[in-house]
Amino acid sequence: MPSSFLKTARLRTSAPPVERTHRVAGRELPLRIVENARARRMTLRIAPGGAGLRVTVPPGLPAREIDHFLSRHEGWLEERLRKLPERPLVRHGIKIPLRGVPHLIVHEPALRGTVEAVTRDGQPLLVVRGARVHLPRRVAEFLKREAKRDIEMLVARHTASVGRRAKAIRYKDTTSRWGSCTSDGTLSFSWRIMMAPPAVINYLVAHEVAHLKEMNHGPRFWKLCKELCPDTERCKDWLKRNGSALQAIQFG
Repeated sequence: MPSSFLKTARLRTSAPPVERTHRVAGRELPLRIVENARARRMTLRIAPGGAGLRVTVPPGLPAREIDHFLSRHEGWLEERLRKLPERPLVRHGIKIPLRGVPHLIVHEPALRGTVEAVTRDGQPLLVVRGARVHLPRRVAEFLKREAKRDIEMLVARHTASVGRRAKAIRYKDTTSRWGSCTSDGTLSFSWRIMMAPPAVINYLVAHEVAHLKEMNHGPRFWKLCKELCPDTERCKDWLKRNGSALQAIQFG
């Protein structure tokens, strides 16, 4: 048999991710099983806010081994899930942060319009108008608009500093990361970052803009990131401590 055929046979294409549910701690969680040719062992990850589970496995691993792996880690999963923040639904009477400041959501159905951030008697409010059924969506759309305004201004400032241009800026509701930068210069941000303090929003933008010049997380990248945002370490720590709570808020 020709050696070239043998080499080709060894290059196994990974199967598409398997999507199923897994019951743990009284909850049915989405479970995503992903093959990775570079994986030498199984790894388990909980999505921000406990929204789901992800298991990364070497190619061709039998399903029974994955099930056994999950069974062995059931106690660990239960403990971690108990420590996660609650998943509050956006509705009248709860508070969510806007640029780090808690705002009380007030529904005023008799008035027309969408969402407005105001202060009444010293209390920051998010006033949501229209039908109650649309309230979560309208709050999400409000945060997206605010994100677009703040982030585009910060991108312009930081790209001018590094001498690079962003090809495009996109806004998503991601659960695995707060931002990303592609090799062609497209920057993506989670609009949920508008619930974080302004310094943290600035850090996230500086982080992704730094990738326009350094597509890695090496020493030169972090040096550039800190030049753009001297408060990098504190803001990184804030996201690690508080990011899951922001990801846990449900907008519908």
